[in-house]
Parts: sequence; C-alpha cells; structure tokens
Amino acid sequence: MGLAERVVFRPLDPDGYSTLHFPDLTFRVPANWDRYRARLLETFPDEREGLNAVLDVMRGVAKAGNQLGRNELAMGDLADQAPIFLQWGLRPVTQLFEEHKLSQRATGVLLGEQGCYAVRPSETPVAVASGVTDHFLRGAWYPEGGGQVIAARLIEAIRAYGGEVRTRCPVREIRVENGRVAGVVAGRKTREAQQIEAPIVVSNADLKRTFFELVGESHLAPETVERIRSLRMAVPLFCVYLGLDVDLVERGMPNSNHFIWGDYDIEGVYDELDAGRIPESDMCYITTASLKDPVTPHIAPEGCSNLQIMTLVPRDYATFGVDVGPADGGRYHRDPEYRRLKQVVTDRLIDQAQDVIPDIREHIVWEEAATPISQERFTHSTGGTSYGIELSCSQAGPLRVGPATEIPGLYLCGASTPSGPGIAGVMRGGVTTAGAVLETDLLGPILAGEVFGDREALPPMEDVWDAWRESH
Repeated sequence: MGLAERVVFRPLDPDGYSTLHFPDLTFRVPANWDRYRARLLETFPDEREGLNAVLDVMRGVAKAGNQLGRNELAMGDLADQAPIFLQWGLRPVTQLFEEHKLSQRATGVLLGEQGCYAVRPSETPVAVASGVTDHFLRGAWYPEGGGQVIAARLIEAIRAYGGEVRTRCPVREIRVENGRVAGVVAGRKTREAQQIEAPIVVSNADLKRTFFELVGESHLAPETVERIRSLRMAVPLFCVYLGLDVDLVERGMPNSNHFIWGDYDIEGVYDELDAGRIPESDMCYITTASLKDPVTPHIAPEGCSNLQIMTLVPRDYATFGVDVGPADGGRYHRDPEYRRLKQVVTDRLIDQAQDVIPDIREHIVWEEAATPISQERFTHSTGGTSYGIELSCSQAGPLRVGPATEIPGLYLCGASTPSGPGIAGVMRGGVTTAGAVLETDLLGPILAGEVFGDREALPPMEDVWDAWRESH
C-alpha cells in the first residue's frame, strides 16, 4: 500500500522478547531457533534427545506452513516435499510431546506463550504451536505509536487512493437478492437506514453474527447453518489497563513480555475454564507499551508507564453475573455484582503482576479493566472472544471458513478465517481475501516487494500525527 516508511517497528529484547515465569523457573525466550534450542537444552540437560526431536518437528512443520502460506507449496506437494507437515501438522501437540517423553516442565516452557492463541494443549495442532513459535523466533516487534498506527496508516492510504472509511455506521443487514450479494443496509437502528449498493461485500464482523444476523439462515444451505453453529469460539480474555507514575525504562526493566504460570499443568487451566471457573493457579500475561515504545508521548506522559495485564476467563457470562450479552440488548455496566466480580479479577491480576513489578500498587494512578462482556459490547464478537473461532485441531487451516462463501459476492476476512487470529494472521487473511475477490495471487507479489499503492498520492508526513484522530 506504499506505507512501509510510515509504520516503524521497534524490536523487543532479542535475548528475551518473552519471559516465562513458573514457580521454580524463569525462562527468557530468545529470538532465533538455534539460540532457543540451546537455551532449552541448557535448562533441561537430561531431556536433550527428546527436545531435539520435538524441535526438529516443530521447525520443519513451521517451515512447511510458511511455504503453504506464501503459496510456494501446494497441499498436494506435502507428501513429497514436506512429509513432516503431513505427519504432524494437524495432530495435537501433546501427542508430539508424549511420543518423545518430554517432562511436564519442558512442555510447560514450550507452551509458555500459548495464551497468544488460547487453545487447550491437547487440542492444539502442532502447526499452530509451531507457527506461533516460529513467528516470534524470527523477531518480535512493536509498531512505534502503538497498534492503532497500523489501522490509521491503512485508513490514510484508503482515503488517499479514493476510498471512504465510515465509523459509527453499523451494518444492520447484508442484502442478498436472487442468490447473490446486493449490498448492505447501514446506520444505527434509531436512525433512518441507508441502502448501499455493492456487488461485493467483505465481512470482517464476527463469523457467527455475519451468517446468522447480517445474512440470515434463509439464504444459507442447511449444512452451512449446521456447520457454523457447531464451530466453537476461542476462550475470551480479561484485560487490565494501568497507568503508573514511574518510568519502567529508567528502572532498567528489559523490553520483554511476561507470562506468569502458577504451575506447569496448562491442560488443567483449560479444565477449570471449561468448568466455568477462573483457574486457581496464577496465569497472566503482562506487556508494557511504554517499554516497547518509549518515544511516543501518546502512550504515556513523561515519567509514567502504560501497561496491560491479561488472563483467560471462562466463556460463561455468569462468571461476571451477566445473563444476556450487550449485543442482544443486555445491560450490565452499572450492575453492582458485575462491578464487584470485575474488581475481584482486576485485583487478582494486579497481585500477580507484583511478581514482575514488586511495588506496582504503590504507583497506580489510572486503572481500567475490560471483561469479555466489554469486548462483546464494542466488537459484537460472539462470547466476547478476541480470537474468533478456536484454532483447534478440528477447526484449523482448511477446516475453517472463507475467504469465499456459498453466496456469490460475499467474502470473509478476520480472525476466524484460515489465516487465523493475531495482527499478522488477520493482515495476511485480508490479502488472501482481496486475492480471492480479484481472482489472483496478491501475497506472492507483495512478498516479492511489489507495491500496489501510489506513494505520491499519500499526504505529507506530519511531525505531530495522532493515529487515533486519523482513524475517525
């Protein structure tokens, strides 16, 4: 899109972009497969043979997965060119660990960053565990100015190239006439609807709401309805946002993300979640935006720090005393029991964060939290998940939906499509969907360096530029 110079990425600490905290072990995850292997072998010297075998499989599966993603390898070529992917790609990662007799401590470390996709280990495909590991081992980065910069620069390009971006204009319906897409009905329900004609509609909305609320079952084949209903959403997140009156950069904290685990039984964590309980053992993720980007004043005032703490919580809204979600008209925000339960989880996460920042409570000057119900309110995601459809063995890769649909002219993008969740996943998925619309391969030319935008049409770079302002 011609934006390469307008989104600046800052690296996290290559010697430990993630730090895994267990009761008797702290493991810093370094960038680069060879360094990662060496550190694992140093940490678990008695498991050298098993670790080497597991890492060989994971690296091989990741390599083949990357080739498939770049259209350098066809599914039919797997047997000859990437048999390891065919053998292991969609099998549970726990089977790989069991075959090579790894200890629970070693498997806990290998899966220590699995909150990035939030799938029970026994249902996590080797391709997913390997792909996420490989993604970060090739370098972990943060966009200068925060994640909003990516969206804002894309919006800047869309407008510069003649497109229009509308906010606060929800879609009520995807119109289907004579078996194909005809456009959308937009606008808030309290205002007059606006009919927008369009031969092609791409939905980045929640997958289930796209089919069942925006399109409607009457336009779908019965087997499609059954399939979409059967899909399981990913476990949702609870997020705490804090402002501290201390500069963690000046304190010398490393530029690393932190995963805290109360023990090595990650499978047990999902047992608790699926039983509708918040796990008893500590489990949280801490990331500090002002460590990853200390130069942007929008992120935190001088002398202060901006950080987030996250954990996985049950899918059941009853966890927070809510019966009906906001997308279905439920009201919750001022409910005393909701607020009490929300504060209980908030305080618990702050207590856990003290393992990384011992005096954190003394420096909190701003605090906010978001439950899965908050997520549903702002994004209408089913179950309030951030990750879309769960990326499990029965719902990964070709078993997912999209980008094309059975309705001509209707396409899908977003976390629930085959490219999966996460910034890299959904951006690649967007390119794949655009290629499907245009009936051409866009990913190959893009990876080869082709630019589809006209840099000369972009507005001049500004010394003071606000990504949030640009996004409206």
